[in-house]
Amino acid sequence: MNARAGARPDPRATSPEQTAPTRPTSRDVARAAGVSQASVSLVLGDKWRGRVSERTAELVREAARQLGYRPNLAARNLRLGSTRTVLLVVPALTTEFFARVYTGAAAAAAEHDFGVVLYPSPDGVGPARDPFASARTALDGVIASSMAVGALAAIRGSDLPLVMLDSDPAQSGAAAHVNLDIADGMRQVTAHLLALGHRRFVHLAPSIDSWTFDVRADALRTALHAAEVRTVTAALEVDAARRAAERALGGPGPRPTAVICDDDILAAGACKAARRLGLRVPEDLSVTGFDDLALATAIEPELTTVALPAEEIGRRGMTALLAVLDGRQPAGGDLPVGLLVRGSTAPPPAG
Repeated sequence: MNARAGARPDPRATSPEQTAPTRPTSRDVARAAGVSQASVSLVLGDKWRGRVSERTAELVREAARQLGYRPNLAARNLRLGSTRTVLLVVPALTTEFFARVYTGAAAAAAEHDFGVVLYPSPDGVGPARDPFASARTALDGVIASSMAVGALAAIRGSDLPLVMLDSDPAQSGAAAHVNLDIADGMRQVTAHLLALGHRRFVHLAPSIDSWTFDVRADALRTALHAAEVRTVTAALEVDAARRAAERALGGPGPRPTAVICDDDILAAGACKAARRLGLRVPEDLSVTGFDDLALATAIEPELTTVALPAEEIGRRGMTALLAVLDGRQPAGGDLPVGLLVRGSTAPPPAG
């Protein structure tokens, strides 16, 4: 028999609950900083500007660091009626452009204790399905890149704020638009090729109904109004682009001396088509892309292309949504883009 059986518990013994460290509270932070709990809530909720001094804010942050205080986000979210979660909708994950958009948005969100869920729409740029039982109860807002406002009706309903990236600013229904200066990017491409002496072009465009590609086509037509341009389309895949470029370059009449592509993936296909036809890039044929994906420097010669600040547009989109949620007016203006001249362009062959 256990000699200890039936023995009285030792009053000096301490239970695990009694020895477990106590989690610091906002009251502890207020006491350590010598301020009120209301000031602690304002500072740690990033709502202090204009309400408490910079010195008070720093005292609160230092006290929180010293105590190892972490706010109970679940309780705060229930109290505020907020999930602190944003949905980023993209047409697909076939290029790193959208991954970089996510990286920028997530970085900006993390600075404000928000999270970002990435959702590639299963129908591309078409109507997106709600990935949750009800997005309106799971999210605080939606950011959509290269999508149409109407494609998001099933997700956002009528009460979730929406910020559109790389999308038609004339569309109504979005709280804010953040765009790249896509038209200027195409103007830079055409100015570069015209200055080299090119006058016969193929425009290789994706067979996708999207505002961003429409803008590229319009800018190209305007810039090359006096030049010979033939537009062909292909799926946004290297092999599909190769086949389309082969048909365009191998057709009757004088051969084009430059292929202007709406995407680096299409440009890679155009370079493969040139090799299959026995053409040298850039001696016989110049090729340009758009996006400056990793692919642009993986092919040889390296691709002349337009660099798009994908991470920055993601960050700007998240910042705009945070402004909307806070009742402020988001900053406006398109993000600039820049032409990177590499080895895939040169003057056209003589004659």
